[in-house]
Amino acid sequence: MIRDIVLLGARLAVGGAMAAHGAQKALGWFDGPGPEKAAKMMHDLGFRPGTTYGLLAAWNEVASGALIALGLGGPIGPSMLVSGLIVAQSSVHAQNGFFAQKNGIELPFLYSAAALTFAATDFGALSLDAVLGTRKPLRHPYLLALALAGGVGGALVVLNGRDASPEVPATPTFRGKNSPVPEETEAPPAAS
Repeated sequence: MIRDIVLLGARLAVGGAMAAHGAQKALGWFDGPGPEKAAKMMHDLGFRPGTTYGLLAAWNEVASGALIALGLGGPIGPSMLVSGLIVAQSSVHAQNGFFAQKNGIELPFLYSAAALTFAATDFGALSLDAVLGTRKPLRHPYLLALALAGGVGGALVVLNGRDASPEVPATPTFRGKNSPVPEETEAPPAAS
């Protein structure tokens, strides 16, 4: 029973904190930026359109955190969380080193470790999986492998679609009536 109480506390801490973190972006709760600023941040990071990626990131954090806190869905919630954290670590934190003091990967790394632990073990007897009788079936090794592969694969797809190049106005390659570059005019013939 002590194991189940400890798992419940850990799930509430990790899942609740991540769901709240997502709610900051999705809903502007807890002094968060809200969806507009989250969209701008995603756009600036190269995830375009920023509105779409901002909503996906925010609601992935809310959903994965809620699934973990409730102990529902076996490895699905933890795999969703790992997916989002791979993207965050790669696009936001990696260039700052390891420690959180400099906005490094430390915090997302620890969240990822906790999520992998929940995915590989189980949520305990004090979980919705236990209440619904899905605790053991959701712990099949093939489902775990599939969920984790889906999470990593999803992160790689998102990162592959990232355009981190700076936005600059396009340089016109033609001259003429519809071009912002004026047409070249021939010099008048020299007087003889």
